[in-house]
Amino acid sequence: MKRSTYPPKQGLYDPWFEHDSCGVGFVADMKSRKSHQIIRQGLQILLNLEHRGACGCEDNTGDGAGILIQMPDRFFREECERLRVRLPMAGDYGAGTVFLPSVAADRTRCEQIFEQIVREEGQQLLGWRDVPTDDSSIGATAKASEPRVRQVFIGRGTNTEAGLPFERKLYVIRKRIEKKAKASTIPGRHMFYVCSLSFKTLVYKGMLKADQLLPFYPDLRNELVETALAMVHSRFSTNTFPSWPRAHPYRYLSHNGEINTLRGNINWMHARESMFQSELFGTDIRHVVPVIDDSGSDSAMLDNVLELLVLAGRSLPHAVMMMIPEPWNKHESMSPEVRAFYEYHSGLMEPWDGPASIAFTDGQRIGAVLDRNGLRPSRYYVTKDDLVLMASEVGVLDVPPEMILEKGRLQPGRMLLVDLEEGRIIADDEIKHRIASEKPYGDWVKKNLVLFEDLPDPPHVYSPDHETVRLRQVAFGYSTEDLQMILAPMARDGTEPLGSMGNDAPLAVLSDRPQLLYNYFKQLFAQVTNPPVDSIREELIMSVETSIGPELNLLQPTPESARQIELPSPILSNEELEKLRHLDGTGPGATGSNTGFKTLTLPILFRVEEGGIGLEKALEELCRSASEAIADGYEFLILSDWGLNRQFAPIPALLAVSGVHHHLIREGTRTRVGLILESGEPRETHHFALLISYGASAVNPYLAFETLDDMIRQGMLPGLDHKTAVKNYVKSVSKGVLKVMSKMGISTIQSYHGAQIFEAIGLNSKIIDRYFTGTPSRVSGIGVEEVAEEVRLRQEKAFPRRPVTHHVLENGGQYKWRRDGEYHLFNPETIHKLQRACRTNDFSVFQEYSQAMNDQSARLCTLRGLFDLKFNRDPVPLDEVEPVESIVKRFKTGAMSYGSISKEAHEALAVAMNRIGAKS
Repeated sequence: MKRSTYPPKQGLYDPWFEHDSCGVGFVADMKSRKSHQIIRQGLQILLNLEHRGACGCEDNTGDGAGILIQMPDRFFREECERLRVRLPMAGDYGAGTVFLPSVAADRTRCEQIFEQIVREEGQQLLGWRDVPTDDSSIGATAKASEPRVRQVFIGRGTNTEAGLPFERKLYVIRKRIEKKAKASTIPGRHMFYVCSLSFKTLVYKGMLKADQLLPFYPDLRNELVETALAMVHSRFSTNTFPSWPRAHPYRYLSHNGEINTLRGNINWMHARESMFQSELFGTDIRHVVPVIDDSGSDSAMLDNVLELLVLAGRSLPHAVMMMIPEPWNKHESMSPEVRAFYEYHSGLMEPWDGPASIAFTDGQRIGAVLDRNGLRPSRYYVTKDDLVLMASEVGVLDVPPEMILEKGRLQPGRMLLVDLEEGRIIADDEIKHRIASEKPYGDWVKKNLVLFEDLPDPPHVYSPDHETVRLRQVAFGYSTEDLQMILAPMARDGTEPLGSMGNDAPLAVLSDRPQLLYNYFKQLFAQVTNPPVDSIREELIMSVETSIGPELNLLQPTPESARQIELPSPILSNEELEKLRHLDGTGPGATGSNTGFKTLTLPILFRVEEGGIGLEKALEELCRSASEAIADGYEFLILSDWGLNRQFAPIPALLAVSGVHHHLIREGTRTRVGLILESGEPRETHHFALLISYGASAVNPYLAFETLDDMIRQGMLPGLDHKTAVKNYVKSVSKGVLKVMSKMGISTIQSYHGAQIFEAIGLNSKIIDRYFTGTPSRVSGIGVEEVAEEVRLRQEKAFPRRPVTHHVLENGGQYKWRRDGEYHLFNPETIHKLQRACRTNDFSVFQEYSQAMNDQSARLCTLRGLFDLKFNRDPVPLDEVEPVESIVKRFKTGAMSYGSISKEAHEALAVAMNRIGAKS
């Protein structure tokens, strides 16, 4: 039997990268008039979104389709009377659609878990109903993993109040059941899934095409199935495997798009759980953690958190505003109350960022929202007979033009909300003003949020030691290229230096030269359905502003939740770092008996002679010290590699930051402290992007600043003083980090912080699992021992056995070929052969050039160079294969952009393609 979930991680495949792009829509009667007509209209919308969905190799196996409706009480009463199940009045019973194992024995054990936990929670299990299904129209793949679909009915116990308390109890029951089933030994437990369990809503869904949902679930034809709202979804799992549970809708939402900050959102949510307290949940709060089901899709995880926020006491639109805020930092026309709302909640939760069109409902309100960048389309109609239609596009339902009262499209960060209790659409401004006025958020922010410029000046600031600058540059792996090609342009122009063409140097794991740990990581970028953001032209939605400091209980907001420090940029000058270092509990931010913030500096050095063992010992001690500092009430930790010497080398800054970050997440204390790095290692944009993405709240690159000062002294930066150079450098780094973020459609530092938008190439599973938890690493490689060895090699050059009077930086050769630098595929030898072959029209010389380029395995330069073709089969006769003349007709060069190569190269390619019969 095939599994209903994704295949396990294997080779280069990892189920973590499962994402989808879909069609989403809803129809609602504003006046809350239930009818079967809404079901028919919802299903028609779904049919018209079929092109948004997808199928596999079999035309009749879909990626997923579903519908969410209000509780069909009349229908259930008739069905339960036939089954001799006595239903109490509407609102006093909940119903759920459940996927169960197809094997009877496994199904029985899952049902027993369900029934046991319902009893333990003081509720009544009224009975089960077999949901009629017709799988004659679905494909073999869908059938192979098809679950048994049943509905369960649970009566409200005497210990539970009606309304939201009952909904909350049903949620606790479901969470307990999910955890117990997952931990069980039931062979078919992977097929067990609770689609919905509520007294307000019901979900029908499956691994179906849009046109298969109605035939598969005959219930949906019954005229007694009535609702005033219907939310539908057709799934297109881009590059992914479909499954029954991952069809939408989920319990509260349907989602078209991707959450690019997902790994960070998960990490931060896990870290917050240890502080959860709720008057509404009481002791039941222990049953709902972990909130996020890590086996779910990004949409499912978004739904997990939205569900918790709503059941913990926030209204549905309030929770949506928290998770998907509009761009408020630079929004000049936004009201002060709404701005204060967003500013306050930014200290409670980071945005779930990425291109998204999200429809949501709690059974009484239904609405939709776009991400802050507006990267997914959604349009709506309002008719004269009080219907509201919303979908990924227009034309999903035939509505006579004369019946249309209003139509429009959702705008970035704006919300469409239909309130069936009030019988109207609530305008975006009204919703947000209403929610923002519920609490005095402006006063809370004003009294508790500390502006960085209001911090007291430090008693002293470290003065650069120019006598040891070169020594420390060598220890941290600086080269003349870093000074001339990286730092100089950044300090001079305030922008990142630009280069052309690709990188033909070896991967870090394949290089025979010592590498910084940063070089083992590669940025992820927007692919398939996810467009990037233009960080220059869309500056309005971009922000490097952030707040750092302890977070309090997410579930019960208080004025003290705003008690943080607001930073204009995560890149700190030496003066700014000293402001934070000298916080001793007596500074600003005091509220009542609270005496302000406290900061502790922790060294990140290790005994270099002890190698990998010494590095691991130092990391363990660092993590232990961080935990003790938090227990002692420190709210800011500065990880500092200041003070290196012959015996003590710096722990790679990325390893220290990420190691502490993940250690505190596992302990559940990460949100109680701001993590600041003071290091001589980072100097280019890639370094800072990695550090922030792996948990650093702010970074002080003290050696980069000293180097700029030293370059000014040496005349390498004519016309610049230290203040201007530092200002330009920080501006350049900030712009560079924004550009990196924008490649993934992420627009705020707060979203990017801890999001881990990188993959590792050449690090083994041991170092990844312990220090970079959750980072993709498809190709294994080095571990802590080798990292320590690369540090030792740099340390030996800084502190040679024979004393030197003057340290000399290496050329580097990373960006430009040098005789004593890094190896490059394009080097004087290969370029000479290419030029000679072209000028003399000598094919034998061109073959020499081709062999030099293609024989990458000899120099271990690229991953593809490590592969070889196996010739262990008899060759196929040439007369049995397609002729060359036919094959070359499918060759095309049109995808090469004009800017990536030159006019001359494009013309040469066009001539060549025409000569061989291909397409240019």
